Amino acid sequence: MTISIQIDGMHCDGCVRSVEKAASSVEGVSNLSVNLENGKLTADIAKPELIDKLKGVIEDCGFDVTGVTA
Repeated sequence: MTISIQIDGMHCDGCVRSVEKAASSVEGVSNLSVNLENGKLTADIAKPELIDKLKGVIEDCGFDVTGVTA
């Protein structure tokens, strides 16, 4: 399943790299892409339960998750 997560607080390429690194550490996540311009992470996930895990690792990086589209 492909999801999009709206992220607030990313301001630079370093922010993007932090989110990419954290999100890619979640097992079951593939085809990960983070877009600084629109503040979205797009990824394929193996199961819906991974949405909460992804939200958690993004928030642990200091960013706010403002929406999820599946």
